[in-house]
Order: sequence, then C-alpha cells, then structure tokens
Amino acid sequence: MSEIIARYPEGKQKSALLPVLHLAQEEFGGWLSAETMDYVAELLHLTPIEVYEVATFYSMYNTKPVGKFMFEVCQTGPCMVSGCDDIITYIGEKLNIKPGETTADGLFTLKTVECLGACGYAPMMQLGKHYREHLTKAKVDAIIEECRNNAAVNN
Repeated sequence: MSEIIARYPEGKQKSALLPVLHLAQEEFGGWLSAETMDYVAELLHLTPIEVYEVATFYSMYNTKPVGKFMFEVCQTGPCMVSGCDDIITYIGEKLNIKPGETTADGLFTLKTVECLGACGYAPMMQLGKHYREHLTKAKVDAIIEECRNNAAVNN
C-alpha cells in the first residue's frame, strides 16, 4: 500500500483512496468491512466517513461478504432493452437468490450494476475480470455449471 500512496504528492493521500480500496478488498476476502475501511482511513489520514462514502458509492466495492463467483449484471438502457431483467430474474431463480444476495453455499453473489461499457454486447455481465456477453438462459446455465466445476476442481 505504501507504494500506491507514494505515487501521490504529500498532502494528497486521498488521491490514493480508490486503488488502496481495491487492494484492501482483494487482500481482505473480497469485501470491505468497517474495520478494513477504518484501517484505510487511518493509513491515508482521512476520516472514516470519507472512506465509507466512496466505498458505498461505487459498485466495484463490496461492503458485505460476497460469493466466490460474483455475477454483476448490467441493468442500464441498452442491456435493459436487450433483456437484462429476464436474465437477472433467471439467475435469481436458478440460484435461489435476489440481487445483493449470496447463495447459502457461498459460491454465488448476484449483483446489479450500472453500465459496464459493453453496450453492443447486451445483455451482459461481469464475472471476475471477464465480460460474459449476449446472455441467454442457456449461456447462464453454462456459466453456472462452469463456475461449479471450477469450484470443485479448486477445492
């Protein structure tokens, strides 16, 4: 973290907040607890509320535990016109969760997000660092199966 902070001029530590939050989330289990955010605030000489308001504003930060696989489904205009509501409903029914929830086994979290910048490939979602595009129910089934297989192999 000190390497990230050093990229910014003295007195401008707040500029390091976004990359430090990314690193903290990665290091502390994929989400930012109040304790983690307090630690980041102390590290950057900020008030805790300055960190909380950033962490809760951006959908890329998780303020509660998430599953091993997070389905972040775009719900803005082009994806909506292309059927993202049906995809979100379908994923929810398949996994027995609603947006913002995680499956009982801790494998999957369903999250709705704003534009991911792939409007020409709608409906789409982000899964980790990868986009899954032109989603259909069959593609969702295959993605869920792929994730379950990956989880089984890595356990």
